[in-house]
Amino acid sequence: MAELFATGRIVDLILALVLIEALGIALVHRFARRGPSLAELAPNLLAGFLLLLSVRAAISEVHWTLIALPLTAALLAHLADLIGRWGK
Repeated sequence: MAELFATGRIVDLILALVLIEALGIALVHRFARRGPSLAELAPNLLAGFLLLLSVRAAISEVHWTLIALPLTAALLAHLADLIGRWGK
């Protein structure tokens, strides 16, 4: 278990869960006609996914630009989510 955290593989598992969550949301919305659409939640899910990518990059000790890039993209996704919610 410690190796899962030390290597950053835990982040990989969480990233996979975020993708499964997005698929589940899309399927429930499409077939059960319940809950929000994936389009409504996409900016929020994307922001979280990108933040996790930054954590994974930091754990991997890559060049700082490969940490900053998904962080910046997460900020943009977060702002898109806020703008979308503000208009409602």
